[in-house]
Amino acid sequence: MAAVQTAAVLPVASINVNYEEETERIKEFLTTYVAPARSHRRPVNGHGHGQGHGDDNDDDEEFESEHERADGESDGDDLADGLSDLDVRGEERREKAKYMKVLKKVANRRTEKVVIDLADLKNFSNDTTLLHNITRNTRRYIQLFADVIDKIMPEPDHELDYTADVLDLIMQQRRQMNEQVQNGERADEGGMFPPELMRRYNLYFRPLRNTDVLAIRAVRGSHLGHLITVRGIVTRVSEVKPLLLVNAYTCDMCGNEIFQEVAQKAFTPLSVCPSRECTQNQTKGQLHMQTRASRFRPFQEVKIQEMADQVPVGHIPRSMTVHLYGSLTRTVNPGDVVHIGGIFLPTPYTGFRAIRAGLLQDTFLEAMNVHQLKKQYHNMELTPEIQEAIDDMSSDPNLYSRLANSIAPEIYGHEDVKKALLLLLVGGVTKTVGDGMKIRGDINVCLMGDPGVAKSQLLKYITKVAPRGVYTTGRGSSGVGLTAAVMRDPVTDEMVLEGGALVLADNGICCIDEFDKMEESDRTAIHEVMEQQTISISKAGITTTLNARTSILAAANPLYGRYNPKISPVENINLPAALLSRFDVLFLILDTPTREDDERLAQHVTYVHMNNTHPELDFEPVEPTLMRHYIAACRRVRPIVPPQMSEYIVSSYVQMRKQQKEDEAEDKSYTYVSARTLLAVLRLSQALARLRMDNVVGQGDVDEALRLMDVSKASLYEHAASRGLGEDQTDTSKIFRIIKDMASASSAGARRKLGMVDVRSRVLAKGFTETQLMDTVLEYENMGVLVRTANGTRVRFVAPDEY
Repeated sequence: MAAVQTAAVLPVASINVNYEEETERIKEFLTTYVAPARSHRRPVNGHGHGQGHGDDNDDDEEFESEHERADGESDGDDLADGLSDLDVRGEERREKAKYMKVLKKVANRRTEKVVIDLADLKNFSNDTTLLHNITRNTRRYIQLFADVIDKIMPEPDHELDYTADVLDLIMQQRRQMNEQVQNGERADEGGMFPPELMRRYNLYFRPLRNTDVLAIRAVRGSHLGHLITVRGIVTRVSEVKPLLLVNAYTCDMCGNEIFQEVAQKAFTPLSVCPSRECTQNQTKGQLHMQTRASRFRPFQEVKIQEMADQVPVGHIPRSMTVHLYGSLTRTVNPGDVVHIGGIFLPTPYTGFRAIRAGLLQDTFLEAMNVHQLKKQYHNMELTPEIQEAIDDMSSDPNLYSRLANSIAPEIYGHEDVKKALLLLLVGGVTKTVGDGMKIRGDINVCLMGDPGVAKSQLLKYITKVAPRGVYTTGRGSSGVGLTAAVMRDPVTDEMVLEGGALVLADNGICCIDEFDKMEESDRTAIHEVMEQQTISISKAGITTTLNARTSILAAANPLYGRYNPKISPVENINLPAALLSRFDVLFLILDTPTREDDERLAQHVTYVHMNNTHPELDFEPVEPTLMRHYIAACRRVRPIVPPQMSEYIVSSYVQMRKQQKEDEAEDKSYTYVSARTLLAVLRLSQALARLRMDNVVGQGDVDEALRLMDVSKASLYEHAASRGLGEDQTDTSKIFRIIKDMASASSAGARRKLGMVDVRSRVLAKGFTETQLMDTVLEYENMGVLVRTANGTRVRFVAPDEY
C-alpha cells in the first residue's frame, strides 16, 4: 500500500495560451482583414515556396481596390450623414474583407478551398504571438479557425437547390422532422449534425514566403506538430481514395439518421440507436450503415525523395511520406520537384508491423501547400517582364544560333549538336489522323562518340533546362526500370503499376547515358516508346497501356570504347537497325587530333577550371529560365507544311534515297534512309518554324533540317575517307570528292561528262555555296584536272584513269 501511495505523479506541462482570446483574434482577422490595394502577382518562376497550386484567395484583390476607391469618392458627404451611417459602413467593411469574400463563395457553393495566408496574418498585426502559435501547434489552430469560420459563415446570396446534394437533402429532411417532433421548437443543429458533416470547405495554411526550406534528412523530432516546408522530388503517387470523416446510419425502428464523427484510423461502429424516440420507447432499434449519407474526403499518399544536391557524400537519398487531402490531391505527379508545406506528425504502425515495431512510430507530412518548382510548358504563366523579353528575342535575326550556343556555354564547340538539342527541346507537331493513328512530333537524338567529348554533360544540361527531364544510365536501368514495374501498394495492399523512367518523363525528355551498355533485352523495351509513344504492359493480371510521350536523348560509345577507323561505321556503332531508324538525328562525335582545335579546347577548359565560368562570349547567353519560357511560347505554335514545300521535301527525300542506293553500290552506306527519315525532316522543319513563331514551314527550315541530318553523317564520311589516303579536309577537297564520286558512280565511269546542273544541286545540298563550287572547279581547271565543255554546262576529267 505504501508503494501505491508514494507512486510518482506524472508531470503536467503548463501551456500559457488563452484559447478564448485566440479565438477572438482569429475572428477579428477573418472579418476585418482587407488585402492591400496593390497587385500581389508573384513571378512565375520565383524561388519563394509560398506559391499555391490551383485556386488561391488572391483573385479578388483588384476587385477590392476598386471598391476602396469608390468608397473614398463617396465619403465626401456631410458629417451628420457620416455619423448616422457608421454601422452601415462597418458592415460594408466586413463584406469587403478578403476572407469574408472567400467564405461568401463557399456559402454559394462556388469553391471548396479556403487558404489562410500566414503573410496576411503577419501584416494584420505587429503582435506575432498568434502567428508563432500557429506554426508551432498547427493542428490545434486548424480546428480553431474551422470553429470560427462555422460561426461567421455568411448566408448564401441565392436560394440553393437542396435536391442536388444527398447531404443537403438529408439535413433538410432531418430539420423538418425535428421541428415536427418538438412542436415547432427548432433544435440545435450542432447537436443533430457533426461539424465535419456541415463543412463544405477544405481549410489550409499557406506558410510564410521566407520560411526555411528543409531537406528531408534535416527534419527532426523537434519539428513534430510544426508547420514546416520540405523540398524533394516526387517518386510515387497512390490512387485517390475516399477517407471517411462522418459515418451515417439509419435506424430500422424510428427511421432517424445517426451520424458518427470519425477522427482516428479505426473506430467502433454504433449498433444501437441513440435517438430520443428509441430511448423513450426502449426499442433498441438496430442501426444500418448508409454510405450515401456519409461524408468522405479525397485522400492521396505521396512519397518524396531528397534531391541529389541534398545527399551527403556516401549516403543514399532519404524519403518521406506525404498525405494530401481534399483539393490538394492530384496536384503532383511522379518526377515533379516540389516544395511541400505541411504539418509533421507521428502515426502508429498498424497490423503486423505494429507488433514488430513495439513503441516505434512512423512519421508523415500532412500537406497544407504544394508549390511546383518546374512547371510544365502548358502551366507556365507569362509576366509582363518575361513577355517583353520574349518579344525582344523573337525579333533577333540570330536567335537560332544564340539559343543553341546558350545550351551549356561552358562546353566548347559542338555547335550543330547544340542546334539539334535545341530542336529536341522545341519538338515538332504531334498529329492525330482521322482513324485514330498518331504521328509523333517528339524528336529523338542519339550522340555516339569517343569518351571525353562532353556527351554526358550535354545530357545533364538538357535535364536542367527541360521542365520535365529524367536522367538515367544504361547499365543502371533494367527493362522494368525504364517502363513499369508491378508492386504491392503499402496503403491498399493491391498490386499497382510503378512507372519507370520513360513514364516519369511523359511530356518531357528522357536522357539515357551509356546507351550501348544496356542489355539487349532491356533495350527492346524502348522500341515501342520511340515510335508509338506508349508502353504496353501485361503482367501480374494487369493488362494496360501507359503513355510515354517523351523525347529520347541517348549517349553511347562505339563498340570498342573508342572509334576504330579500321572497321566500318556500322560495326563501330553496334546498334540494331530497328533502333537506329527511330532516331531522327544520329551524331557521331569523334575526338580527332588537330592542332588548332586542340589548342582552343585546352585554353577553354583551363579558363573554365580557373575561373569557374565560361570565357567571354561574343553574345549574351540566354538564361535557362527565360529559355524555358520562350520554348513554352514556341510550343503553342502549330506550323503547317504548304503544298510548294511538300514538293520540295519529296524531291529532297528522293535524292537522299538515290544517294543511298549509289553508296550501297560502292559499299559506302553508313546509315539507312527510310520513311522515318522523311518524317524526321518534317519534324525538324516544324521545330525550326516554331522557333521563328511562324505558322508556315519555309524552305529555309527544310534546308536547315536537311543540313543538320547531313552534318550528323558528315563525320562518318570524313573518317571513312580518312582511312584511305588521309586527304585534306578543306571545302575545296570535299567538293572535289563529291564530283569524283558522282563521276565514278556513273555507268560509264569517270569518262562520262557530268552536267553542271546535277553537280550544283548535289554540292549545294551538302551545305556548300555556289561560290565555293565555282572556286573549286576553277582551281582544278588551272591544275589541269577538270575541263568544262558545252559553254560551261558540262564538266569532265582530263585524265580519268588517274583520278
